Amino acid sequence: MNLEEFKKSIQTLEKCPASLPLSLQGLWYDKKYGWDEAHEFIGDASDSDTAWVHAYLHRREGDLNNARYWYNRSGKSESNLSLDEEWNQIAAKLLTKIK
Repeated sequence: MNLEEFKKSIQTLEKCPASLPLSLQGLWYDKKYGWDEAHEFIGDASDSDTAWVHAYLHRREGDLNNARYWYNRSGKSESNLSLDEEWNQIAAKLLTKIK
């Protein structure tokens, strides 16, 4: 699945494909249903990819201290991109990890 297919699935499906990793499901739910749904979905998962999504979600929320914590957990630097650009960056990178 590429980025355009991922975005199309958000527009056309009611439920995220369960075959996607938790990190991508978090991004999917963020775009489809919003912050609360995405944050609840990813919970306290702590693998580096999901931590990166968690950091983005807290940055989006405006909770920069919590975002910094999750960026640190993910091993990623804090983003200076717009939120949309960061969402695209994360999604594109994570999609390269699946077949």
